[in-house]
Amino acid sequence: MRKSRRRVARQRRHARIRAKVQGTPSRPRLCVFRSLNHIYAQVVDDSRGHTLASASTLDPEIKGQADGKAKSAKAELIGSLVAKRALTKGINQVVLDRGGYKYHGRVKALAEAARQAGLKF
Repeated sequence: MRKSRRRVARQRRHARIRAKVQGTPSRPRLCVFRSLNHIYAQVVDDSRGHTLASASTLDPEIKGQADGKAKSAKAELIGSLVAKRALTKGINQVVLDRGGYKYHGRVKALAEAARQAGLKF
């Protein structure tokens, strides 16, 4: 019961954020989803409905480095990887969509790693 209430509350927060945050071709949306064991990040252009870059802890190029690390350390790897992939496609400015999650822990680690790698928020 408690889990479903928490999930519904997160979905409400996410809907509230999405009403205000929208990705454009010049400034796409960096959206974050975290599950119990993994974290996913996508750079999305909402005007066309296209994912421009993505990364997750399930990516083959990260999987070896991520094994045995803490979840926050994995999130940092994903943040720097998605930033690197976005920068290679000419995207250097994004707007953060934290997906209804609080800005701390894994979400904060991912965002700060993306900033360190060169993305501007």
